[in-house]
Amino acid sequence: MLIPPPGDKIALIEWEDLECPACAHAFPFVHMAVAHYHIPYIRYDFHIPGHPWSYQASIYARYLQDDVSPELATEYRREVFASQFEIAGPDDLTRFTQEFFARHGKQLPFVLDPHGQLAREVNADDALGEKLGLTETPTIVVATTKGWIQVKDVSDLYQAIDQAEAMVKSSSPSHPASKSK
Repeated sequence: MLIPPPGDKIALIEWEDLECPACAHAFPFVHMAVAHYHIPYIRYDFHIPGHPWSYQASIYARYLQDDVSPELATEYRREVFASQFEIAGPDDLTRFTQEFFARHGKQLPFVLDPHGQLAREVNADDALGEKLGLTETPTIVVATTKGWIQVKDVSDLYQAIDQAEAMVKSSSPSHPASKSK
């Protein structure tokens, strides 16, 4: 299950909760590493019990991801993480989201998920995390075609990616060195 997309040798996989302070801390490090190494990033939502607004925030982010723009969805997540201290509950989240949409020239739909598709996607992420036995966020994994490395501390992320790259290179068939004349 923890493998890169087809055609890629390494990917960074993360389960996050938009109300989690540790996820907010990890967010910039994860995205800098993805940009630095030019590797795919696979994000899943995983909700921690007791976070009253994170599920709805995931629905908003998934709407942006699926129906508006993946880049805008990432920006929404970035701003939610940066504004966690201002979002005390669902009403604050709705107000924050409406302001976010307005700042980006968008309008929050009156009915965001009329057929429940976004909720099914978010629930599937939670179910996957439960199936894998996750208990915390963020859960960050550097996956290769040969195995995976869980990163418990984001300060170890680059080292884990370097280790994954070495693992991939060492398992590649070696080519004889060509001789020049």
